[in-house]
Amino acid sequence: MKKVLIYLFLFFFLFSKIFALSLEDIKNAYYKSYKYEVAGDYKDAIRSLMIIYNNYPNGYTVNLRLGWLYYLNKNYSNSIFHYKKAIKVVPYSVEAKLGLTLPLLAQGKYSSVEKLCYQILNQDFYNYYGNLKLVYVLRKQKKYDLAEKVINKMLYLYPTDTNFLLELGILKFEKREFNNAKRILNDVLILDPENLKAKHYLKLLK
Repeated sequence: MKKVLIYLFLFFFLFSKIFALSLEDIKNAYYKSYKYEVAGDYKDAIRSLMIIYNNYPNGYTVNLRLGWLYYLNKNYSNSIFHYKKAIKVVPYSVEAKLGLTLPLLAQGKYSSVEKLCYQILNQDFYNYYGNLKLVYVLRKQKKYDLAEKVINKMLYLYPTDTNFLLELGILKFEKREFNNAKRILNDVLILDPENLKAKHYLKLLK
């Protein structure tokens, strides 16, 4: 029995070595993938990574990148699949959870993104993008009081941050607090004179 186990171990060890990729193979696959992505050719960017994925289907990095590329290619179901796989491999990965919000947001699944953002904030209470995305989905669900609490929390740390100030201005606009909205949106334009969203909402207030 002991000999059988030894032979089985050697078989699987050698079998994996035969099909394992060299470091050069991996580097080349990623290099091609990034090159195709820059050119906007997301299908070939994905295709370039298949040699890695087929050999290492549970690899964290390859699943994270495939999640991103499938998102860019607007294949949201595959994007979600690979981001979830990356999270399964590294359950505490904030970057994978933030990545997963992208295809979910693209599908308008605001409640799912809200739950995901709370998971992120449980790990990292002041995570910038986790809080910003949470504010956005709370506002889209008309949970204005909760959204404003999150905004105020972040503006306490980043008083001149135009993203959170803009969210506050839009929130005030949606609550029909037009004077406050106008004041805040003008503050955004002082800090970021070319902010298109602030200009858009100020036009609506004229």
